[in-house]
Amino acid sequence: MRVLVTGAAGFIGSHLAEALCGKGCDVIGVDNFDAYYSRDIKERNLSRLMSDGRFTFVEGDLRREETTDALCARAPDVVAHLAGRGGVRHSIEHPAEYLDLNTMATVRLFESMHRAGIRKMVFASTSSIYGNSPRIPFREDDPANAPISPYSASKKACEALCHTYHHLHGFDVYALRFFTVYGPRNRPDMAMYKFTRALCEGREIERYGDGSTERDYTYVDDIVDGVVRAVERVRGCEIINIGGSRTSTLQNLLNVLQSATGRTARLVERPIPPGDVMRTHADVSKAERLLNFHPTVGLEEGVRRFLDWYRQESQG
Repeated sequence: MRVLVTGAAGFIGSHLAEALCGKGCDVIGVDNFDAYYSRDIKERNLSRLMSDGRFTFVEGDLRREETTDALCARAPDVVAHLAGRGGVRHSIEHPAEYLDLNTMATVRLFESMHRAGIRKMVFASTSSIYGNSPRIPFREDDPANAPISPYSASKKACEALCHTYHHLHGFDVYALRFFTVYGPRNRPDMAMYKFTRALCEGREIERYGDGSTERDYTYVDDIVDGVVRAVERVRGCEIINIGGSRTSTLQNLLNVLQSATGRTARLVERPIPPGDVMRTHADVSKAERLLNFHPTVGLEEGVRRFLDWYRQESQG
């Protein structure tokens, strides 16, 4: 199988490309090295892949038609579309950039796929789409029409495009809603990385709210397993939760990190920013049914693995 992985230099994309190569797939990776965080980090993410004969890398911008046409000319069997800019809080300050980088790039890619006769996509969506949904755990048939950040609105628009291209052109598309992914290569702006770095360096940690907000923290290996299964099975048009299906309060995450590092956090409490949801919790019964997906890595084990990686990176 030949798979096009967009966002291949990113946190999840680089792990996915490695997993697909490990299963014997030929992988075409593309990334534009968006300046949201350091290019050096993304190049390190690619370092293992660049020596794999099954992997080909293209630097390019999906908002440019010539880029998406050239990628689709390589005739991938499936497109795993992970490219896009993350960051709920940053999106509030730069909403137009998020609609451009996330939604417009997806339109360009769909159009090139249509012209090339490529009909299978797995799209990386987000649990942020649920907003402050009152029903817990979140299910795919819950109303999700009130996103509270430009980031989540941009992803909701992409999900609508997935349905449109399925309806008009017969695309097979799975939109996977990821829940708070963490693990090795975590983006430096994400809570797991920021808290760990502050603890290890003895700096203050900004805790938003009183620590009672809840997230369904999902280890990256579980996320990648779900994406690989979707790539292998995509058929029809479905929205599917991919999460750990176990929630933790923010304070409990800090407690686990303090225990794992042997350090005590110096907390500074800040107001919860606009755009942040109060809780997330994935109902993964649909993923179990369609993908035979079963998350396996709990928070304590995932934190231990993340810390092992972080320490190695810090020493390197």
